[in-house]
Amino acid sequence: MSLFSFLSKDKKENLDKGLSKTKENVFDKIARAVAGKSKVDEDVLDKLEEVLVTSDVGVETTLKVIQRIENRIARDKYLNTNELTSVLREEIASLLQDNNAEELEDFETPAGKKPYVIMVVGVNGVGKTTTIGKLAYHFKKAGKKVYLGAADTFRAAAVEQLTIWSERVDVPVVKQKMGADPASVAYDTLSSAVANDADVVIIDTAGRLHNKINLMNELAKIKNVMKKVVPEAPHEVLLILDGSTGQNAYNQAKEFSKATEITALAVTKLDGTAKGGVVIGISDQLQIPVKYIGIGEGLDDLLIFRKKAFVDSLFGD
Repeated sequence: MSLFSFLSKDKKENLDKGLSKTKENVFDKIARAVAGKSKVDEDVLDKLEEVLVTSDVGVETTLKVIQRIENRIARDKYLNTNELTSVLREEIASLLQDNNAEELEDFETPAGKKPYVIMVVGVNGVGKTTTIGKLAYHFKKAGKKVYLGAADTFRAAAVEQLTIWSERVDVPVVKQKMGADPASVAYDTLSSAVANDADVVIIDTAGRLHNKINLMNELAKIKNVMKKVVPEAPHEVLLILDGSTGQNAYNQAKEFSKATEITALAVTKLDGTAKGGVVIGISDQLQIPVKYIGIGEGLDDLLIFRKKAFVDSLFGD
């Protein structure tokens, strides 16, 4: 079975294009590092380590990859440079947390969870509202009835932006005045969604990290209030990260994971950066699956993350 069996030709081309800068930065450098070498020796490993670290894969994850390659060499007594690419593909794929997306043909929600409630977190400027809008578009396109909740009530722009997206993709948004209690907005959103037999609810939350205790308390309050309407809510806590910020994205993910339980990641803006290696490090170090990646401005440029397709796109078929 092809690794791209669940990716259309257009999506595969979009993925290749979106990751082209990362591929050039990471794996073209690897090719140059092994040029003229017949076997993987200490010099090749040193160069490989440098490439991965400078490509925002992260020091700990890079050392893990190098150690695994050294173990392979020790076991097999020899590893030629032609085999290195194949070994890297295997090792990097194994470090990416499984999000069970390989079998997904479309944007789906688990059976028996209706409405499926997604609470979205992330700092301002990472593409949070845009990602919510694109998610709403894709879920609706998949035949789902979607409700949005504007619980980022501390910025008037946040409510306005979400309202614009709701109009653009033609889904209802529940909102209150600026400064309203975010938990109250979440409660109203879920109540409306249940009353109108919605399939998916996406709750936007304030993007602030300046005070972790306040953030923790606020997110906990939103969760507790939602459970009064849908006992299992939220089914998913989705953290949005800007891939173009490299290790800053990792640091944000680490801080948010201390403030609340993150169950999935969406990494945006990968098309404009050579730092896509951060996807590997974040998933490995935090043990949280990447569920979506953003590779462009268009509505269809938000893709379900499939690790085999991701690795294949970086290395080429």
